[in-house]
This record gives sequence, structure tokens and C-alpha cells, in this order.
Amino acid sequence: MTKISHATNRAASLNLMKDFSLEMTGKDIPALIEARPLIPLGTRINVTFLGNEDLEMRVAAAKAVRELGFVPVPHLSARRLKSRQQLEEFLGRLQEVDAAGHLFVIGGDPAQPEGPYSDSLAVINSGVLQQFGVREVGMSGYPEGHPSIPSETLWRALEEKSAVLQEQGLDTLIVTQFAFDTDPVAGWIDAVRARGINAPIRVGTPGPAGVKRLLGFARRFGIGANAMIVKKYGFSLTNLMGVAGPDNFVNDLAAVLAEHSAGGGPGLAGPVGLHFYTFGGLAETATWVRRFNSGQE
Repeated sequence: MTKISHATNRAASLNLMKDFSLEMTGKDIPALIEARPLIPLGTRINVTFLGNEDLEMRVAAAKAVRELGFVPVPHLSARRLKSRQQLEEFLGRLQEVDAAGHLFVIGGDPAQPEGPYSDSLAVINSGVLQQFGVREVGMSGYPEGHPSIPSETLWRALEEKSAVLQEQGLDTLIVTQFAFDTDPVAGWIDAVRARGINAPIRVGTPGPAGVKRLLGFARRFGIGANAMIVKKYGFSLTNLMGVAGPDNFVNDLAAVLAEHSAGGGPGLAGPVGLHFYTFGGLAETATWVRRFNSGQE
């Protein structure tokens, strides 16, 4: 294995942190305003599509992202859409506020579709997206699998969506579910590239947050969080009142990528960055990023 110096590892970590993206909900406009001075202008900010939020909240959040100097990436949950009309209304409203260029399309939580779209591919195949100025479509990646979807189904969906988006002339981006362990993430990236999918990948990374809160989200999304994994990540299951940040995770992932690159390994080729899930808040995550980049770990 090619040995990587500390200086090279640090450079790799900083490179991985470049052009990171963040996530917010429709309720987080005040938090975004507060965090604005801490976030680089032009940062991508994903706006979720939750069942307890409505059209006005989603559009208002996307508009705020744009007006504050960032790039809005609204989410669209296929199974939550009740009709083609609702899809067109949402995209039309986004286009009005100049927030339709980048879209993240997911299947969504409902077990049964509330309308005509059973999954994200059905939305992509509808032909509606381009009519409203969508230029790039993001899709989900699951390095540790999905609690209710077989692995082969996930891979088939990723391959099909990649092919269809390429045929449609739309740019593609993959954003993964968050993880605590770099090993399954690195293996999954390897497998993506081996399948000939060269789209940029943003690895889902938990921003700094309370340990108990992080574990709650991990259970909800089927993320591995046993004692060995969380110790590697940087916190202990015996201290649920503590706060954990992704320092170890980012450094470890950057080191793995650097080793593959230095060793000529083809598996991890292609652009890889980070997407932060702001479980502890936008300002807290942005502050952590600044501290990490300045070397104050």
C-alpha cells in the first residue's frame, strides 16, 4: 500500500471539503439567515420535501437560499406528489424564483404513492423537468443499503436513472445517505465507479450534533452504529449527552481516497465531495467547517 504523509493527508482532507453542500428544511430560513456570514457564497443548499411542510414553505426556503447568495437544490419526493398538476405547480413556482436549475429527486417515505409517481425514475421519465428549466438532477446513494429496499433494487435504480438522465442531456449528481464508517462508503464508491457511473458523488456526512440525536437519526435510516463503529467515528455509546463532530470521518475518508489515487487504483476515480446533514443546526455545521479548514480540530 502506498504510504501517504501527514501533509498529504491534510491536503486531501481540505480538498475533500472544497465546495461542500448543506441541507435545510422549509422551517430553517431564520437559521440560514443567522448562518449566512459563516457559509461561503455559492454554496449549494438542499431544501427538503417533508410531509409536514407545504408548497409555500418549500418555495419560500428555496427563494431565501437564492436571495442570500447560495445555490438552491430543492428536493422533490415522488411518492408524495398527488398529481402531475402538483408536480408542474411546484416546478413552476421554483422557476419563478429562479430555483429550478438544480433538483434532487427522491422516492420519499410513503410506502404507497399518493399519486401517479411510484419512484424517482417515474418523475424523471415524465419529461416534465426540462420544461421548467431543470439542468441537473440529484439522486440518492445508499452505501449501507436501505432498511426496506433490496440492494439489487437500489443498484438497478441507480444505473437506470444515470442512463436516462444522460440520454436526456441532464447533469447528474449523487448524494449519499449519511454514515459513521468510511469502509462501507469507500467500498460503495468503488462499486459505483466499477459500474461505469462517473457522476460526481457527495458523501452524506453528519454535521456536529448531540450523540443521542445522531443515534436517533441512524436508527431511523438504518445506519450502522454499533460500539466499534461509533468509537471509530469519535464518540462513545456510554456518553449519550455528548456532542460529536465528523473530524475523524472526514480525515479517514480523505486518506482512503488519497491512497487509492496515489496507488493508481481506478475504483475511487471521479469527483467526490461532502454533503452535510445539519442535525445540530446550520450555524453549528458552518462553524465546524471553518474550524476544520483552519486546522483547529
